[in-house]
Amino acid sequence: MLLEKQLVQIEVTMMELSNQQKHFLTTITGVSHLTVAVILGEIGSINRFERPGQLVAFAGLDASVNQSGEFNSSYTKMSKRGSPYLRRAIWQAAFVASFHDPALSLYYQKLRNREKVYGTAVGAVARKLTHIIFAILRDGQPYEPRA
Repeated sequence: MLLEKQLVQIEVTMMELSNQQKHFLTTITGVSHLTVAVILGEIGSINRFERPGQLVAFAGLDASVNQSGEFNSSYTKMSKRGSPYLRRAIWQAAFVASFHDPALSLYYQKLRNREKVYGTAVGAVARKLTHIIFAILRDGQPYEPRA
């Protein structure tokens, strides 16, 4: 019971801090104030990253290649290195955006039409969403979907 009260208090504090900033990340479909708090808490300063690919790798959303000697696997999977909290927050936002954001749902449908499985398509949307997050934090501009 005490643990639940503390958890609620932490969430309230995170929401208050997030509301004080009125962050542009909430302009992305699927990103709530709580998700913004997790993303900002895990990323810290965006100046740590020179390119969006570095943020993708930090979140563990980059592809890992299986190789051994002359063998090169045609199968790749998500590396899952980096912050599991950031990866989960972005993945959940990507799940919502895959169906409700005009540009990202179009991208998701294009991947599904190419017979990509659900997880692969959402993973690709999460990677693209990470690039969008990088641009928003770097430029300080709200997200404007291009359909």
